[in-house]
Amino acid sequence: MDKDYLVSLIEKLRSYSDETEWVEFKVNNAEPELIGEYISAVSNAAALHEKELGYLVWGVHDKTHEIIGTEFNYRKKKVGNEEIENWLSTQLKPRLDFRFYDAIIGDKKVVIMFVPAASNEPTIFKSEKYIRVGSYKKKLKDYPDKEKNLWRSFDIRPFETMIAKENVDAQQVTELIDCAAFYTLMNLPLPSNRDSMMHDMLDYGFIKTMDNGNYAITNMGALLFAKDLKKYDRLFNKAIRVIKYKGNGKTEATHDDTFKQGYAVCFEEVIRHCMTLLTQYEVIETAFNEKFIMFPEKAVREVLGNLCIHQDLTLKGQGPVIEIFDTKIEATSMGALLIEPDRIIDSAPHARNEKMAQFLRLIHICEARGSGFDRMEEGMRDLKIPAPKVESGEDFCRILLYWHKSFADWSKEERIKTCYIHVCYCYVNEIPVTNASLRVRFGLEERNKTLVSRVIKDTVTAGLIKLFDETTAPRYYKYIPYWA
Repeated sequence: MDKDYLVSLIEKLRSYSDETEWVEFKVNNAEPELIGEYISAVSNAAALHEKELGYLVWGVHDKTHEIIGTEFNYRKKKVGNEEIENWLSTQLKPRLDFRFYDAIIGDKKVVIMFVPAASNEPTIFKSEKYIRVGSYKKKLKDYPDKEKNLWRSFDIRPFETMIAKENVDAQQVTELIDCAAFYTLMNLPLPSNRDSMMHDMLDYGFIKTMDNGNYAITNMGALLFAKDLKKYDRLFNKAIRVIKYKGNGKTEATHDDTFKQGYAVCFEEVIRHCMTLLTQYEVIETAFNEKFIMFPEKAVREVLGNLCIHQDLTLKGQGPVIEIFDTKIEATSMGALLIEPDRIIDSAPHARNEKMAQFLRLIHICEARGSGFDRMEEGMRDLKIPAPKVESGEDFCRILLYWHKSFADWSKEERIKTCYIHVCYCYVNEIPVTNASLRVRFGLEERNKTLVSRVIKDTVTAGLIKLFDETTAPRYYKYIPYWA
């Protein structure tokens, strides 16, 4: 840890009121049980005050904030035969990545502990939750309003606003974040000075001001505009990855590319790369061979956009992955789908990473709220190939796009699913669905209306669609989703 940073941080903390609930000053009191209780109290208070960190400081008077110095040596402090750091770790739930640091101010020793704010649940020490009330440490259960507000803070503190890299100055921000790409995507002129850049980065939530006056880069800032995600310890594995296989199995990969930049920076490059890797097929109808891309770019764009904004970034594991096969695309991200897969068109839109989604919509990488899957279906419809398939497990979501040369190659499941998705799409867009409109969706001629009738019957039998009006004559039948 940079010594100058520690000194400037301690000086800043000393300037705060002794009522600051996420900072605790001590001189020499380093009784292990008391430290554990204060870690719980300060961690929970930091979360309540929307801070990334709380602090325990030894060597500073708790009332006057005068630097006294301390004899506390955390490296030698033990509980029985166990080092205090390890002992504290075993007594805290969930485990916290707290850190001790030494600083010399003047000729006096000061020890500071960085205490991460509680996230998802209160920090517990030995089965008890603590909180700061003014300058006092109390049991959280005795303050039900504070406990209620603490739990509420976990719901309103998204992953995007948490810190990816801390204690960087303005120059380091511009070295880590592609600020030029931000202004290009926003169609704004590049400012002539760093102060203006920092103002904009703060305004959009890509950085925060730290307690010592330096900056911290947020997860959203890094995920969208990092020059290299490998420079962020907790985000390096969230980069977009594209794999191309030979055939339709995963035994032989011909390309495996990871894009190190943030999503907003590399999005267009990833799309171009995917479209280059997609198999092309030839149609020979004249003296010239015509080549056709098998999957629409519109659908590929929406797939990638959905992977980025809907992934559960709190889960351990890799970031968005697009796998390209000879006749299919599989796109996977961490986190279960937030809605039922068969209601993906009509359900109110949900994005785990709403702040990130808002910005990606602002720069036209993602479409308007709730229209992403619709646009995927439009692209697949235009090429007369099956509707996108969505799978959701306990900790993943997968979108699959399939290609077939003709309708005869479609599986029964693909025919039923596409019929259902088409009916849903038309229903929300107030378009009537008939045998004739489904023939157009499938790319079939009028002589195939019996075949389409069979698909309709199978979809009705599956309980996915129903007649709009059962009293009308068969030639006028129209269809709506089962949930309409």
